Amino acid sequence: MLIIGELINTSRKAIKEAVEKRDAEYIQKIALDQVKGGANYIDVNCGTMLDNEVECMAWLVNTIQEVVQTPLCIDSPNPEALDAGLKLCKYSQPMINSISDEKERWAKVLPMVLKYKAKIVALCMDDTGMPNTAEDRMSVVDSLHGKLTNAGVPEKDIYFDPLVKPISTVETAGVEVLETIKQIKEKYPEVHFTCGLSNVSFGLPNRAVLNRFFVVQTMVLGMDGYILNPTDKNMMGAILASQALLGKDSYCMSYLSAHRKGLYE
Repeated sequence: MLIIGELINTSRKAIKEAVEKRDAEYIQKIALDQVKGGANYIDVNCGTMLDNEVECMAWLVNTIQEVVQTPLCIDSPNPEALDAGLKLCKYSQPMINSISDEKERWAKVLPMVLKYKAKIVALCMDDTGMPNTAEDRMSVVDSLHGKLTNAGVPEKDIYFDPLVKPISTVETAGVEVLETIKQIKEKYPEVHFTCGLSNVSFGLPNRAVLNRFFVVQTMVLGMDGYILNPTDKNMMGAILASQALLGKDSYCMSYLSAHRKGLYE
């Protein structure tokens, strides 16, 4: 299971203010909290800093790596910002968030994937827009899988994002994602998954409940990665309990460790 901590993103007001003020202590606390919560990667996104994104990205990467050795997921549609962050990554294999089958995005991001031998989040989207059905998603998956592997990207480094939409606007959105995960797992068993799961509950009350149930549903079908807030104990508890029940936690060691740490209190 790969957990990508989502909190260092300048679309969040507190993070943007900390970046503007170069408040390293605050950024480092958020990084440490996410690692403590169970993050395997830390997403770094300063895409709202339009005037100086490259500079901000470099500062964030250096600041985070002063206190944690967790690998980073560099998140930007801007190839210059991607390059600025990736070349500073010190620990383990970096990840890029993200590539799609859109011609412009593909052309900009693929060179960064190959240059840094990075893991890559592959969005199930092309120039026609965000697909609605599992069939449409699989058409994009087939195209991206072929192009990435032909370019030399190992299957184990590909993390497909089935693009979760809100069920408040598309009532079949959850079902279509579940069907997509099932089909990808059957056709390409060596690839991985990740997604911004909380999109499923956007616009609805009691979002945390919906998010936790959707985690369980997706994990049953093979989902093995999420972009989320790892400091959310209820969500992390649901993930660890599900892994134990699905036989993916040897001797329930992770579940027992979470219990001892008070995650279920």
